[in-house]
Amino acid sequence: MSAEERTDEGGDEAGIREGVERSSGDPKVLLAMNAVLSAWFAWMIVWGLDFVGTATLSLRNVATLAVILFAVTYVVALR
Repeated sequence: MSAEERTDEGGDEAGIREGVERSSGDPKVLLAMNAVLSAWFAWMIVWGLDFVGTATLSLRNVATLAVILFAVTYVVALR
């Protein structure tokens, strides 16, 4: 099957969309991913601010920003 034939078929898109919309998933996995990614992103931001000299790279600063990022992401994405 060529690439052109695959793009002409619209049946796959409807099937994928329907599957995603009906998928309930496990919210614990989503929350765990949110926590890990928020912590990693917070560490990167605080590290960058420390590199520039604006903030100190400390566990308290990283944890505070991670909690803020987690809460904002939770409110925006899940509610």
